[in-house]
Amino acid sequence: MADMICGNTDAGKEVLFPYRSSSYITRFFQECDTDYVHDGTTRNAWVGSTLVTILEEPQTSGNAPPDTFARVIRTLMDQGDKQDADPAREKAMALLNVALVREGYEAFYAEDRQCYLKHIATNTIAQPVPNPHRPFSATELKRRGDLIAYLDRCSEDELIGEVLLPLLRQLGFHRITAAGHKDKALEYGKDIWMKYTLPTMHTLYFGIQAKKDKLDAAGDSKGSNKNIAEIHQQALMMLGHEIFDPETNSRVLVVKSPKLQGTGSAGSSMRRSAARSCSWTETTF
Repeated sequence: MADMICGNTDAGKEVLFPYRSSSYITRFFQECDTDYVHDGTTRNAWVGSTLVTILEEPQTSGNAPPDTFARVIRTLMDQGDKQDADPAREKAMALLNVALVREGYEAFYAEDRQCYLKHIATNTIAQPVPNPHRPFSATELKRRGDLIAYLDRCSEDELIGEVLLPLLRQLGFHRITAAGHKDKALEYGKDIWMKYTLPTMHTLYFGIQAKKDKLDAAGDSKGSNKNIAEIHQQALMMLGHEIFDPETNSRVLVVKSPKLQGTGSAGSSMRRSAARSCSWTETTF
């Protein structure tokens, strides 16, 4: 496979793969969404060692190679790289499968004209899926470092305004409102409130108590840590204060079920009467 990626062919044989110099090998692996850069050494030896490294990446299942390797196969067999001697890339596919069949895999073109890998024994097709165990790229590692540095220095209001609010908007919440910390009288136990509309057009309201520091369960707060009992008290305060929604020009308040006493038919009559008189609001905090 390393010779196929490099485009190395013996004299007198048909050209089935484009020749790739050092810079084009680097570009090839960039198209595979990797950060590998050719270091100027012998091309096929470097590509071979790179493929070994890719094959050591975590696999989503025992019958599928790593997602990066599947992208390498797809890029290698791109229809845009067809040669005059092989316009349909059938010969290139046959040569590739000679190498893959030894490991129990077979490459094929699907209806979308993309190349996929199939595990021969189980007939399982390798499909790229989100993999939380995949190694981070250099760009992702830099972004993670920048995010960690930002979270160490940002204030609680900056955390809410620059991280939580954009994240919640992407998740589909709307009318997201941050109370802020300048005027505590406006907070009433919730740093953020928002609503979510269900497919049935019912509306759910949510309140968030956001804390940047660590939480502990000690008897009282120590240093910058926040005690979980304080968070619980603030959540109770949140439930006790109504939310005004200017879009519907209404106030939303969680209504708790009354505790009814009584037994027998008299008790049942009391519960039915109370149920008819109660005004319920379908609201979740």
